[in-house]
Amino acid sequence: MDPSTDAASADAVAERLFGAVLGTVDLMSTFLGDRLGWYRSLADDGPATPPELAKRTGTDTRYAREWLEQQAVTGLLHLDSDGAADERVFSIPPGTAEVLTNQHSLNFMAPVGRMFGAVGPALPQLLEAYRTGDGVSWNELGDHAREGQADANRPWFEHRLADALAGVEDLHGQLSRSGTRVLDVGCGGGWSSIALSRAYPTAAIHGIDIDAPSVAMATENAQAAGVADRVRFSHGDAAELPADQYDVAFAFECVHDMPRPVDVLAAVRKSLAPGAPLIVMDEAVAESFAPDGDELERMMYGFSLFVCLPDGRSSSPSVATGTVMRPARLGQYAEAAGFTEFEVLPITDFSFFRFYQIR
Repeated sequence: MDPSTDAASADAVAERLFGAVLGTVDLMSTFLGDRLGWYRSLADDGPATPPELAKRTGTDTRYAREWLEQQAVTGLLHLDSDGAADERVFSIPPGTAEVLTNQHSLNFMAPVGRMFGAVGPALPQLLEAYRTGDGVSWNELGDHAREGQADANRPWFEHRLADALAGVEDLHGQLSRSGTRVLDVGCGGGWSSIALSRAYPTAAIHGIDIDAPSVAMATENAQAAGVADRVRFSHGDAAELPADQYDVAFAFECVHDMPRPVDVLAAVRKSLAPGAPLIVMDEAVAESFAPDGDELERMMYGFSLFVCLPDGRSSSPSVATGTVMRPARLGQYAEAAGFTEFEVLPITDFSFFRFYQIR
């Protein structure tokens, strides 16, 4: 190998990883600002000096000052007035406020910081799991991950799900019938169920999740949204669903997390009325593996390494799918579960997701 070429390659790798370090610092700093209420205070209460921000949020002034300065240096906050360290006034620009405080915006990114922030305390467990083949569950990652997952998808369910489903004529017709029984498998924080109930107010929605704290969160969210009269949530294993109960079933971004997806899909199939569809929403990854993947592929492998694959392996036996579930693999699971029809629905521009219809 030409030494000059090797040196150039090493320089390029070093430069790339340095950029990744800066990105990591930015992401983890957004975790602090989100969880400590600093972004929210600047957005709701206006510009602040470090002592003012600390007083508003019940936090420490010295840490608040360091964070404010870092945020200004990296360009997420604006320095309105310079002076002595604790007299500098900082404000939050509209773009930063939308991305890091507006939970209804399609640009809301604070949940991503929560997700990766939750990984930090679990790194020793993850290292051990990578050695032994065991896993680290969503429950072990805790509320930061649980809430981050729910809040990341919430805006898309709120703003885009109704229109997306309305564009699938047969499905929309079924959901629009009075008394339609709808199952939401792996409902998480309940925002998918809530969006379905708003889009189809005559339907009866049942959300089920194996994570008890998520079910409690979903119940509270439905009550706050005013739809608790037509949405119910239960804690349980979807593999134990009763037979012939539902007219439509959904599985939003959860099949790839399941240790035994075929068992769950088979139970969902039996719980559906004859000919009723199961709609699966999962990551829109590439059809097949290839090196030098695009940014979506890189991000999904990131979630798989630190969250989804370890969670899938936290229960045994496990097929260990991981986040990067390609269409062919989902098709294999569906066939093994007894389904005979499998198609990709014509729903596009829905975050990072692809929709499948299985019968």
